[in-house]
Amino acid sequence: MRETIAQLRQRIMDGEWPVGGRIPTEPRLVEALGVGRNTVREAVRALAHAGVLECRQGSGTYVLSTDELAPVVARRLTDDRMTEVIEVRRAFEVEAARLAARRRTPGDLAALDDALAAREAAWRGGRVTEFVEADAALHTAVVAAAHNAMLAELYASVGAAMRSTVAHAMGGELTPDRHVDHARLVAAIRAGDPELAAREAGAFLEPPPGA
Repeated sequence: MRETIAQLRQRIMDGEWPVGGRIPTEPRLVEALGVGRNTVREAVRALAHAGVLECRQGSGTYVLSTDELAPVVARRLTDDRMTEVIEVRRAFEVEAARLAARRRTPGDLAALDDALAAREAAWRGGRVTEFVEADAALHTAVVAAAHNAMLAELYASVGAAMRSTVAHAMGGELTPDRHVDHARLVAAIRAGDPELAAREAGAFLEPPPGA
């Protein structure tokens, strides 16, 4: 199994499966690596335990980090430290939006459009869990458009905490007063306006009053 873990880790390090991206399904990994299902399953589980991968029920397995930083961060950014989580998100997402406005490619813009559409569809359907995942996917797409590998890796390490803040804000129900329009953020990135993009990114990441 060690060899399989090493192969998976190498593909992640080589960028074949980027941080924030989904790795191939188990059958595809079995075929690609030439090992059995149990070996693949145990290798993926080991990398998930190490904080390199994250298994999301009903969605797949995603690259969380290229090293073992993620679990360290996850232990620090928990629900009872919500204000700190929001502050960390703001630090990452504001700069990511600024860089994305300068560096986005046509492919990035297409990914942002798709992610925004999925987020809005989940909202309209009242599907809380799907919305939380779609919201996280949109913010991850913004970070990816910044084209800064280190930023993407650090941001991915706070992924679980990020989804926790969104779920906490929704309160288990999608109501009109909780909706935050991200279309202006995507539009600012498309327009190539770094400062407007940064303002839009930071506008919905204010710590709770009195924090």
